Amino acid sequence: MPSRIEKAFVMWRYFKKGMVTNMAKKVTTVFFCQECGYETSKWMGQCPGCKQWNTLVEEKVSVTGSGMGGSAKTIAHKDAPKPVELSTISMEESDRISTNIKELDRVLGGGIIQGSLTLVGGDPGIGKSTLLLQVCRNLSGTGHKVLYISGEESLKQIKLRANRIGEFKENMLLLCETNLGLIEEAIKRTAPEVVIIDSIQTMYQEEVSSAPGSVSQVREATNVFMQLAKGLGISIFIVGHVTKEGTVAGPRVLEHMVDTVLYFEGDRHASYRILRGVKNRFGSTNEIGVFEMRKEGLVEVVNPSEFMLNGKPIGASGSVVVCSVEGTRPILIEIQALVCKTNFGIPRRQTTGTDFNRVNLLMAVLEKRAGMQIGDCDAYVNIAGGMKINEPALDLGIVLAIVSSFKNRPIDEKTICFGEIGLSGEVRAVSQAEQRVLEAKKLGYETVVLPKVSMEGLDPIQGIRMIGISGIGEAIDLI
Repeated sequence: MPSRIEKAFVMWRYFKKGMVTNMAKKVTTVFFCQECGYETSKWMGQCPGCKQWNTLVEEKVSVTGSGMGGSAKTIAHKDAPKPVELSTISMEESDRISTNIKELDRVLGGGIIQGSLTLVGGDPGIGKSTLLLQVCRNLSGTGHKVLYISGEESLKQIKLRANRIGEFKENMLLLCETNLGLIEEAIKRTAPEVVIIDSIQTMYQEEVSSAPGSVSQVREATNVFMQLAKGLGISIFIVGHVTKEGTVAGPRVLEHMVDTVLYFEGDRHASYRILRGVKNRFGSTNEIGVFEMRKEGLVEVVNPSEFMLNGKPIGASGSVVVCSVEGTRPILIEIQALVCKTNFGIPRRQTTGTDFNRVNLLMAVLEKRAGMQIGDCDAYVNIAGGMKINEPALDLGIVLAIVSSFKNRPIDEKTICFGEIGLSGEVRAVSQAEQRVLEAKKLGYETVVLPKVSMEGLDPIQGIRMIGISGIGEAIDLI
């Protein structure tokens, strides 16, 4: 006969087994931060991780357990990877794959790196899928095997869009699927060199109980594609939808997991598109590529400076050309300003393409250091062409445009300027001054107004008259 203690021990074993089984099937609710991916069991107004407000969203996840009070054990594998000396690793330029689109290759740092994971974001209808389909056409035409996976369009819809772009070769494969398990099997079976995922918000993992597009699904899908890219040496492009703030929808940890983040900028109703590299582990950041949308697809703009200055008014006040550097490329852009007496008690200020607070600061410097009474004037500042630039080198151009409009005196058509302005009214040096001057000469400009400090390391350039200034008073005297 079993004793009372033995009966109690058997009952405890059954109780423990049932509890573990229930724990394995338990579904709980957690809250994820859409900005940084912070996880917590209860909702909070402010995320403890990134200190952002109202970013926590509720997700249902399945929790599995292996036992009561147990801990996971590390198993040593004989095939585990071993550390490798850095000097033994070889890297050649042939490891990059050219897309035959020079503007895209520039933003990527020279081409596609094997085993890289790239995120492409942008507003709906701006041209993300069109550009990637053109990349597939060029790569398949040069013998590279490409797999295009779509979770939003059918095969016939992709075929209709492909017919507008041009002829495709036999190395181009299509797959319409949203199940991550089936997609992973298809990638391993076909072994392509480049994979396009359109889009990451439509993919889902069966083991994750939340809906497609949620924080958990997006993070899990990106983790799967990252393992495929690094493990198999496949270059993967991920298309991501953006929120109303202009960032990729989903957790901010998504941008930290990928190697390169590209953003499409520009108005979807305009003809031009700007592809900007926000993050790049294989090249310079903030590099841009300029494209023009046509019926046959996106066509790269060879000379962005000439394209941006197209239609510039002649002899109009409040207009000045400034040289900005985006990544490694100098670009000439036009800054327009309109200053007039206000009809209201509080003057109105509005900016397009640049920082609103920066314009207010520069107007305060003009009023304090130059004695200009513009506190009762409406001011409108616009960067023509629709580009969004916040480089400090635009300060001198914004000031000259405001002064030109306020005094109604046009600036010479063959003059450009660049320089940063401090709170004391001084004009400070900016980087890559020589490249900016050479870009102005290439487009036929004759006079360059720049900081006097930047002229110390510059050699005289034939055909260009350089005027160095140290304060905004000298700049106003030029007008």
